Amino acid sequence: MMAAMPRLLLAATYCLAGTLHFLRPRVYEAIVPDALPAKRALVLASGAAQIVGGAGVLHPRTRPAAGLWLIATLVAIFPANVHMAVHSERYRAVPAPLLWLRLPLQAVLIAWAWWVAVKPRR
Repeated sequence: MMAAMPRLLLAATYCLAGTLHFLRPRVYEAIVPDALPAKRALVLASGAAQIVGGAGVLHPRTRPAAGLWLIATLVAIFPANVHMAVHSERYRAVPAPLLWLRLPLQAVLIAWAWWVAVKPRR
C-alpha cells in the first residue's frame, strides 16, 4: 500500500487541479499569455489533460503514457507560469517572489511524474 501512495497522490493532485479548471475557468484564463487566442478553450483543454493524466497513472497499463502525458502538459502550461512571474503586477494576490519560485517547481512536478509513472521499475 505504501508503494501506491505516491501514485494515488499524483492522481488526486492532477484530477483535482484539472477539475478546478472547469469550476473556476476565469481564474485560469487570467494567466493565459496575452498572445494566445481562445483562452477558455485552452483552460478547459489543459484541465481535461490533467484529469486524463491523473486518471491514467492509476492503471499499470496506461501509467507510463499518462506520466509522459502529464510531463508534456506541464511543459505546455509553463508559459502561463512565466507570464504570471513576468507580469506579477497583474496578480497582486500572490507575492512576486512566489511567482518566480513557482517556475522551478515545474521541474519538481515533472520529476515527480517521471518517478511515479514513467521510470522503469526493477
